[in-house]
This record gives sequence, C-alpha cells and structure tokens, in this order.
Amino acid sequence: MAVAPLLALLSVGPANAHDAMPTAAQPNGWTYPFACCSGYDCRAVSEKAISERPEGYVINGTGEVVGYMDARVKNSPDGEFHWCSVAGSNEGRTICLFVPPRGF
Repeated sequence: MAVAPLLALLSVGPANAHDAMPTAAQPNGWTYPFACCSGYDCRAVSEKAISERPEGYVINGTGEVVGYMDARVKNSPDGEFHWCSVAGSNEGRTICLFVPPRGF
C-alpha cells in the first residue's frame, strides 16, 4: 500500500513542531514547553523584534508589553529570543517569550 511509505516519510524529520532549531549554543535544538506551544505557536525571532522599556519587553510588531516579572517570560536555553503567540500569528497575543540572559 502506498500510504505506509508516505507516513514513514512524514514521521522522519530534523525537528518536531515543538522544537527550536539548532543554534551554536544548542546544537541539537531544544523543545518548547507544551504550555507555550501547540505545535505552531513558537518560533525564533530577531533581536530587533523585541525591545525593552522600563515596564518590560515590547513585542515590536504588536506593541504588546510583557512585564519583566510576567510568568510568560522564560529563560532562553540557546541565548536567542523565541516568541510564542496565539496560533503563531504575528498579530497574536503572547503565550511565552523566551529571552536570552541580559548583561549588566
């Protein structure tokens, strides 16, 4: 049956939908927590996509402010910004924001 080989091909791949892509800091990638990602909500974003104000992190595309002490702010395992938004939309509300360690 032709379906079995197709299903086998679909199940093999470099990254799961809940996985962040490999980086120098995490060469094998890492897995987004299920509470943050439903398979398509999370992605790495450029440092330019996130700004900081005294009240918190700003998602530049939406203007949403996520407070520094907000439970949605998580430490980034690979030192890069990752944004999880509702339905993975660029206009969506933030579910989780992974931030790199900040230097002082």
